[in-house]
Amino acid sequence: MSDGVFAVVGLFDSAEELLQAIPPVRARKLGRVEAYTPYPVHGIDAALGLRRSPLAGMVLAAGMLGAVTALFFQWWMTAVDYPIVVGGKALFSWQAFVPIMFEVTVLFATFTAGLGMLFLMNRLPFFGHPLLTSKAIAAVTRDKFGLAIEAEGEALDVEAAKTALATAGATALEVLPFQRELAPLQFMTRTAMGIFASCVVAGYAMYWVIKLFPVLPPMVHMEDQPKLNPQKASAFFKDGHGMQLPVDGTVVRGHLPYLIATQEEAAGLANPLPRTQPVLQEGRTVYNQHCAVCHGLLGTGTPTLTSAYGAKPANLQAQTIRDYPDGKIYHVIMKGKNAMPSYAADLTEEERWAVVHYVRVLQRAQNARDEDFQ
Repeated sequence: MSDGVFAVVGLFDSAEELLQAIPPVRARKLGRVEAYTPYPVHGIDAALGLRRSPLAGMVLAAGMLGAVTALFFQWWMTAVDYPIVVGGKALFSWQAFVPIMFEVTVLFATFTAGLGMLFLMNRLPFFGHPLLTSKAIAAVTRDKFGLAIEAEGEALDVEAAKTALATAGATALEVLPFQRELAPLQFMTRTAMGIFASCVVAGYAMYWVIKLFPVLPPMVHMEDQPKLNPQKASAFFKDGHGMQLPVDGTVVRGHLPYLIATQEEAAGLANPLPRTQPVLQEGRTVYNQHCAVCHGLLGTGTPTLTSAYGAKPANLQAQTIRDYPDGKIYHVIMKGKNAMPSYAADLTEEERWAVVHYVRVLQRAQNARDEDFQ
């Protein structure tokens, strides 16, 4: 027997050999039997006599506690401590609490799983496990399977443990001595010192990074990416232009091209809009915004501009224009005439025809007939 021995470890070549070796080794009752494998082995918990891990139940209970805690705090804040009616909802609108309940549920469950596994299941902080400094650890973390007889209460009978493992089929044996474990105060002190040193180094490094590179734009790869500037030359296209014309035959969706070239051709166009109050109101709005500055509010050709404006706007009240069919006026709006530019890009089709209707209203108002007074 030896008082300074932690365990005797035997290595096996396969998981099947390990599972077959566990029952006879446990039957010798030489100490606590523990297995070390490179991956989870089905059935090994039952073979070692381990009870089912309580971690799942702990996580479930903590998650439920988190959900209830979040629900309680949100109810207290919104319905009791600081009640405010939001959007006409009831003070206790639990449906709105679900996202926060979910987050707190995950928070409680995650902390319970991590801390429970480390401090309760794995008995941490125990960082001085003898197996970590053994020769067997290299094989166990690759393709070998370890079975250890560990000292439990009394001193371990090393020779009996070696015999039990060899009889069970172990291919290699190793005796693990006890390792001196840090006291809790020493462990916490060293950990705190390590964290402090890391913070100092990181802070000093960040100080000099900012000092040397005061302007460091983040994610510059998104800023400096290949792109085509339409106003610049491009070697990609044969003509060397970055901006390209549409493919021949291209038709804009929801738009028909205006193919009429002369006023005579446009004379046959009929106004598709009915002469209703909403249409006339739209025509008046568009006329006042785009046309009145040159043609005047009444369409008399008296502009609101000063004499510096050299062009002479048309008098829409003239008999010649009053005799125009609607299509000719529409054509002037589309193509422009003399100093008047085209408004095809500024007005929609409906707005152009609405303006035509309003021009007719202005002409009728300035040239009323006898029947208009009846």
